[in-house]
Amino acid sequence: MRGQGEQRIRPPAVAGSFYPADPGELQDMVQRFLHDVRTVETPPPKALIVPHAGYVYSGPVAASAYARLRRQHAHIRRVVLLGPSHRVAFRGLAVSGADYFATPLGTVALDREAITDILPLPQVHELDQAHALEHSLEVHLPFLQTLLDDFSLVPIVVGDASAEEVAEVIEALWDGPETLIVVSSDLSHYHDYATAQRLDRRTTRAIESLRYEDLDYESACGRNPVSGLLLVARRHGLHVHTLDLRNSGDTAGPRDQVVGYGAWELD
Repeated sequence: MRGQGEQRIRPPAVAGSFYPADPGELQDMVQRFLHDVRTVETPPPKALIVPHAGYVYSGPVAASAYARLRRQHAHIRRVVLLGPSHRVAFRGLAVSGADYFATPLGTVALDREAITDILPLPQVHELDQAHALEHSLEVHLPFLQTLLDDFSLVPIVVGDASAEEVAEVIEALWDGPETLIVVSSDLSHYHDYATAQRLDRRTTRAIESLRYEDLDYESACGRNPVSGLLLVARRHGLHVHTLDLRNSGDTAGPRDQVVGYGAWELD
């Protein structure tokens, strides 16, 4: 039982490895990535699909998506953030028992009321073990902290779950334009450069056409949360726009074994 007035904070797990642990260095890096993205005047996104690797690898691609929030900083009040589990195997979707998630840039309050509302769904469980070391959610927080004003967070780690199970949770949290949905996913892993480009273009075609049925584990490590989002987007009549498609051979690595990264917005 949590004592009266006691607040639980999930500390950063990958600061100093996936991104800088020094607040000033981290802020400068995020701002530099965002500065390199040209501002485009299009309708604000309802959802984003964003990669989650170390910043030197996927940070420029992530910035291509997050730069779309520049003019929405005062309007977005809640972010529903879903990403795949890399550390813990489990069935369903895992929410956190924490009150705050911390990064070197400060803390973000969790929307405990929204989390309580989705816990009755049979596929949703409180499982802090799934969140403790998971990077697929954490790496997005510095971008969100830099771009948004005051917002709350609903962080969800997705395990073995169907598109329908993920979609049901997203629908329950959908709300209006004050809620942004962010799905975290990298693309193909450890192929040569040309093979990765071919596979990632195929994945892009599936995402752009909302064909989640065409995705497999070769397509994206976050296939499960991506599939759920695409199913909801299909029901709501949303459109997908590709913002960026690169791989680690384009950003900061050799080209014999690369990881693919893409950024998409849904409106």
